[in-house]
Amino acid sequence: MGLFDRLKQRLTRTRTAISDGLSGLFRGGREIDNELLDELEEMLFTSDLGSEAIELVDQLKRQHKRGELKGEDDVRASLRAALLERLDTEPAEIVLAHSPTVVLVVGVNGSGKTTSIAKLAQRFTSQGKRVIVGAADTFRAAAADQLEIWAGRVGCDIVRKNEGADPAAVAYETVDRALREGHDLVIIDTAGRLHTQSNLMKELEKVRRVVAKRLEGAPHEVLLVIDGTNGQNAINQAKQFTQSAEVTGLVVAKLDGTARGGAIFGIRRELGLPVRYIGTGETVEALEAFEPQTFVDAILAVRQVSANS
Repeated sequence: MGLFDRLKQRLTRTRTAISDGLSGLFRGGREIDNELLDELEEMLFTSDLGSEAIELVDQLKRQHKRGELKGEDDVRASLRAALLERLDTEPAEIVLAHSPTVVLVVGVNGSGKTTSIAKLAQRFTSQGKRVIVGAADTFRAAAADQLEIWAGRVGCDIVRKNEGADPAAVAYETVDRALREGHDLVIIDTAGRLHTQSNLMKELEKVRRVVAKRLEGAPHEVLLVIDGTNGQNAINQAKQFTQSAEVTGLVVAKLDGTARGGAIFGIRRELGLPVRYIGTGETVEALEAFEPQTFVDAILAVRQVSANS
């Protein structure tokens, strides 16, 4: 099954809300008018496009006034072009340009952070890369336990210490071991919550400093994991991290379980960061490198000819 078909299948709720909803508006041969476009705007809101919905429909209304929209296919094509303009066109996949490449993963507890780390490790081990993860969320024993179980399933190495240990020490030891043993990729988990937000950010800054001390230029990527089911609500939460953690990219998790996949457009716009990966299911393989064209085509159910379709 190609990427287009996988996304179309796994993003069923978002696709139903957007693509099927659009088809429903035109049922019975209904013609385009302002009332129909207002209903489309409301429908896009239910998919959590937020202010994007208003802008998209305003654009459609201008096109309709100019006589450019004749029916459903024209509206769908116009939506596709406008949505693609709001996303990056460059490939999202992490490039292992360093030996090792060090990735710091941040995000609040419950966002899908630990599972996303396991999926990322699986993605690269399946490509023949040597991966090691650092369980630097030492404030929750359950987090390290979960990561250790995942590491065993995926077949990657792990560094962990006792609950309450210094997270920076775990991060340092993980990078040190990767350098000594020749790992290709280091993925470091971090705390999702401390007593105060300032303490959390100070802890993240300390981890960054210690990692850079062991390997100049590291971390090479800082990925923020966002719970896709939170839609627009995830943006304010994410801003707290992006302002302090020097985030370089996003992982939007749990997109298979929500009709709010449209929030990706607002997240990209508000945070100004590329979406690198999306979580599309519960299995360890259900992590896809984010490809804007394929994503948009899947939620609009528009098949385009591409290498990945």
